[in-house]
Formats: sequence, structure tokens, C-alpha cells
Amino acid sequence: MASKPGILTDWPWQPLGSFKYVVLAPWAIHSTYSFMVKGEKERDIGYLLIFPFLLLRMLHNQIWISLSRYRTAKGNNRIVDKGIEFEQVDRERNWDDQILFNGVLFYVGYMILPGTHNIPFWRGDGLVLACLLHAGPVEFLYYWLHRALHHHYLYSRYHSHHHSSIATEPITSVIHPFAEHIAYFILFAIPLLTTSFTGTASIASFFGYVTYIDFMNNLGHCNFELIPKRIFSIFPPLKYFMYTPSFHSLHHTQFRTNYSLFMPIYDYVYGTMDKSSDALYEASLKRPEESPDVVHLTHLTTPESIYHLRLGFASLASRPHTSKWYLSLMWPVTLIWSLILSWNYGRTFVLESISFQKLKLQSWVVPRYNIQYMLKWRRESLNSLIEEAILDAELRGVKVLSLGLLNQGEELNKNGEVYIQKYPQLRIKLVDGSSLAVAVVVNSIPKGTTQVFLRGNLTKVAYAIADALCERGIQVAIPYKDEYEKLQLRLITKSKNNLILSTSYANQKTWLVGDGWNEDEQLKAPKGTLFIPFSQFPPKKMRKDCFFYSTPAMITPTSLINMHSCENWLPRKVMSAWRVAGILHALEGWNVHECGNTLLNIEDVWRASLRHGFRSLMVPV
Repeated sequence: MASKPGILTDWPWQPLGSFKYVVLAPWAIHSTYSFMVKGEKERDIGYLLIFPFLLLRMLHNQIWISLSRYRTAKGNNRIVDKGIEFEQVDRERNWDDQILFNGVLFYVGYMILPGTHNIPFWRGDGLVLACLLHAGPVEFLYYWLHRALHHHYLYSRYHSHHHSSIATEPITSVIHPFAEHIAYFILFAIPLLTTSFTGTASIASFFGYVTYIDFMNNLGHCNFELIPKRIFSIFPPLKYFMYTPSFHSLHHTQFRTNYSLFMPIYDYVYGTMDKSSDALYEASLKRPEESPDVVHLTHLTTPESIYHLRLGFASLASRPHTSKWYLSLMWPVTLIWSLILSWNYGRTFVLESISFQKLKLQSWVVPRYNIQYMLKWRRESLNSLIEEAILDAELRGVKVLSLGLLNQGEELNKNGEVYIQKYPQLRIKLVDGSSLAVAVVVNSIPKGTTQVFLRGNLTKVAYAIADALCERGIQVAIPYKDEYEKLQLRLITKSKNNLILSTSYANQKTWLVGDGWNEDEQLKAPKGTLFIPFSQFPPKKMRKDCFFYSTPAMITPTSLINMHSCENWLPRKVMSAWRVAGILHALEGWNVHECGNTLLNIEDVWRASLRHGFRSLMVPV
């Protein structure tokens, strides 16, 4: 929002929320119906193609978003280092409004303007005319409109909304108040209307010109340099007629330079070109890929989860993972994409890059799903993928690699111990995060609690939780004799008498639950029971009269930079304990692996997390 919002700031369909697309429905239905019922000579393919073209524009923009986020996470050729925060993602979530607006105007123009019906697919003269009109009137008028928008009156009421984003993303290019988009469309309509009135319009010139605008807008705001230097060496004058991402990024960091639309010639003519443009371009091209200090190795959960990643849909990634009805409509595409990714893509990929204190943190993703981790015959290939990621991190000089979700399964790799045994000389430290997960669960139990009910698979974390609670004088109740006997054998505390066998559910108000828990037992819990998960994945909530804590996680310090997506189902600015554990390992300089049966001192790990600004997340979700 601009600092002093002017008139026509909001889009007219804003009250419709996510149902705003119904605005186009009448025309989309009518164009399809007309094409089906009319004779072959009366059909207008141009009218029919408007709606598919709008969908292709959305796909085009989404490809740019994913590419930009991937490249800026890797760091090579990145231009601006300033981080992106959730506020910017929220501000830019309505990037499709301008496509919706254009669609309405395209349909209205088709109905009321002469020369828009039954236009040919191709006309060379119309294409040349559109190019000339853009290079001349459109670029010239845009330059002066842009300078006018930087006058304090218009800037404070309109254009400051766009400049709220210093580190830009491709979709930043279209984040403007409604009034600005009206002005821009009038400019961009000059070639379209002229070719229509002169009878030289074609489907190719119409769609091609709009696609050119989208492409150049996304290019200028992608925040990584991708225009090779040899292009300007082959044809030096090109620098006056095509800008680069670094050229336009200076407009967002310096504000008073590089005003041109796509052709810098007017900045050269009127003396507003930033003198550091060439130097920034050269430096961005030479910038290498970053080597992180800490890597968190996670994986996909379901085929749908790809859309919730930072590289997927920005609006979904910025919120905790919940199913959306419209994603079910995309199942054919999701299925094809998931098969390609899981069967043919055999390497981890970089998901995000975050800075904290002096550390560079990255998340890498194993392109495999939960179901694949459950299959015994897939374990060898999964371990190979994880092993390759560890060795790659070792070569890059990574200090710590934390194993997230099922990448640290006991049956898969003995909580990471397999890799240490195979490569005993590893300099990188592997962390399964169990110690901090235990600390988070233990410190999430309400004060004054004297007894807890332990349910779920007896994992490394479960054994450690039971041991820590018994040591603290809190009784740990187990309903089944075989689990009780296993715990008795594994506990190292002298307070084993605090482990009790109890088949009564009526008086258990605090439950610690993990994977493999019989969820029907939820129905036996008394009203108001508090369920505290110690598992990687949240339990299914079958009770509305009970409270559920999040899976072990911590609120991140405010000094964390560039965190603008949610980790799976966790709230904003929250990290899983297993991920935080890797960061603490590097901050504290602990020169040991935390894998296999190894556990660090629970109290030391907890105090270290608080000392570095992480806070307990003890809010029912």
C-alpha cells in the first residue's frame, strides 16, 4: 500500500477475494459457446483464444517466479542481497489482478471496437508497426510518466507501493495500484489500437506484443543477471534498446535513475542513467554460486507439496501447508510433474537461502515423497540420494548438515549413523536434531504436570523424552506391557520407578504422541486433553474439545534474513526443532556428530537455543 493511498488504489473486484475470476466467466463461456455453435466461416478463433492466452500468461509468470527464486537461492548472478520478508509476499500476492484487468479490457475491446473480429493469425506489416510504435511513442511516454510518478505527490499516493520492494521478484513488476495500471494500459494499447484501426492487426502481433511486455517485465525484476555479455559484444547498440535485470534493479535501489521501460535509450538521452549500471552488470555476471555454512536436508511430502514450496506458488508457500480445493483440479498436471520429478530427477535441489548472524543457511530438497520412504525396495536409492547430498555439501565446505523429516529414519539409515560409518573422515557434522526435539517437548509440558501419557513408536526421541521426564520426577504412563518393558531396558536414569504401567485413559490430561500411534485412542482421552507431538509429522486431529501443540518447533529470532516461506505445516517465522538443531550446532561450534544413538546434553542444547534468540512455540494449533 502506498504511504498516502490515492483514489482508485484498490482493484474493483477486491471484495470478491479468491472468487474474482468469475468476472471473466461470462465472456469465457460465451466465446466457447459461439465457437461451437457457429458455422466454420463465422467462427472467430481470436475471440476464443483470449481466455487460454490469459491462462498462458499466468503460467509464464509462474515459471519466472520459480526460476527467479531458485536462482536467487543458489546465489550465482544474484544482484541485490537484501532479503524478502512475508510482508512483501503478502503485498505481491495479487499479481494476477493485472491479467484479470487486461482480460476484461480485451473482451470489451473485442465487442465495441472495429477491426478486432476475424483478424488473421499473421500479418508482417502489423507486427513491424507494433514494434515501431512501442520503440517510439510507448517508450517515450512511459519514460516521462515514470518520472512524473516519482514526483512526491504521485509517488506517495501511488508509485511508492511498487517501490516498497527493494529486492524484487518477477511479479514485483506488476504490483501497482489500480490507477497506475489504467495509465499503463493506455500506453500499451497504442500499438494494439493502431494496428486494429489500420486493419493490420493479427493474432500474432496482439498476443506477441503482450507476451513481450510480460517477458521484459519479469526479466527486469528477476534479481539475477542472465543476459550474456557476448550479445552486447556482437551488437553494441543493443544496450540502448534492451535493458538488463541489473540495469533496472538500480532503479529500485537508487530510485532516481534508470527510469526507462525496456529501452535505456531515453535514460542516455536525458542523463538519468545510473553511472554504476555497467559495473553492476559485470559484477553480477561474475558472481559465483554461494557455499552455505549449514544445510537442512528435507524432502517432498506429497505430490501436491511441490506447490507449497518456496519454488512453487508464493502465496501458498507463505502460509502453513493446508489442502486447497483448486489444487485437486490440477491433479493431471500434478501427477505428470511428480512422475517426472521422482523418477527422472536424481539430485537434491536448493530450495531457499537464509542468513542468520554470520551464517549462510540453505535448505536442500530430496525429490522424493513420503510414500517412497515407506517402501523397503526404495531405501537403497534414497540412501544414495542422501549420501550424494552429504558428499556434495562436504565438497562445498558446509560445516553442518541436518537431516529433516524421513531423511533420518531409524530403519532407513539408523538416524544418519550409516553415513558416518561409511565415511569416518567426514569434516561436515551430521545432525539428526533429536536432542533439541527432546528439549522442546520436555519444555512444552505445562508447569505443575506430574504425569504424562506416552503413545507412539518407541524411537530415539521417545526413549530420550521418557528418560528426561523420569529424571525430573514426572511420571510417564505406558498402556502396553511390551512397550513398558522396552522402555525399562533402555532408560539410563536412576528414577525408573517414575515409569509406570497404566491402562486408564480417564485421568490422562497430557499426552505425548508420536508416529504409529493408534489415533482411535484420541476418542478415549478426556475432554480438554493436551496432545504434544514428538514426531516429525503432526497427528490427525479427531477431537475438537482437546488441544494440539505443533510438532517440535521454535520461533525464530527477528534477525533471521530472507525467511518468507513456511516450513510445511508450521506457522510463519517458525522452524522445526530438527532444522534449528543444525543451526545451533554451527553457532556453538560443536565438533561432534549427532547421529545414531548419540544425544547431546538436553539442558545445554535448550539453553543454547534460547541464548541465540530462538523461543519456545507452546501455542495450540
